[in-house]
Amino acid sequence: MTATTPISQLDGLIACPTCDALHHATVVVPGTRARCHRCGTTLMTPRDGALTRIVMLAATAAILMVAAVFFPFLELQAGGLNRQSSVLGAVLAFSEGWMMPLAVAVGAMIVALPFARLVAITYALAPMALGWRPAAQAERVFRWAEAMRPWAMAEIFILGVAVAMVKIAGLAKVTLGPAFWAFAALVLVTVLKDNFMCRLTIWKTLEERRRS
Repeated sequence: MTATTPISQLDGLIACPTCDALHHATVVVPGTRARCHRCGTTLMTPRDGALTRIVMLAATAAILMVAAVFFPFLELQAGGLNRQSSVLGAVLAFSEGWMMPLAVAVGAMIVALPFARLVAITYALAPMALGWRPAAQAERVFRWAEAMRPWAMAEIFILGVAVAMVKIAGLAKVTLGPAFWAFAALVLVTVLKDNFMCRLTIWKTLEERRRS
């Protein structure tokens, strides 16, 4: 295909995100998979009721995020001293002096960006899950949510906390608070949400609903 190929000839084609092979976009039956003929990458996996499940899981994850930020995360007891900590408190602990950039980065990547991505997904998909036309700027908002995906690191944070607890277990008594379990549930719900999300199907649905 040359650089002068008319745009009209590209209508109805989708490119593999791994090898860039072009395929004709055909109707894929819900419950089946469409794979790249060259590298085998899954291109489309439509499911019945997927939009509703994605929206419900995203809303659930957003609620869990609020609980994870403000509730006590863990409690440390050592030498007669007792100290509770929350995610918000951990972020604010680095908010003075030359550590301010670290506080901003931690707050953005484990709180602000994951929460903003969940809100963006809900905004872009909720109207379609209800059978309505897409919301204003839904395509741009969903593209923005996808661009934030590599930078939303809530699951990396919970993994780091688990490693830290193993290291300090011999020095202090560690009691897990409700925010820890909310964060753990948040990670599981996010994994389920991403598993239901077929991005090519969502883009196709956005385009079709916008035209109708």
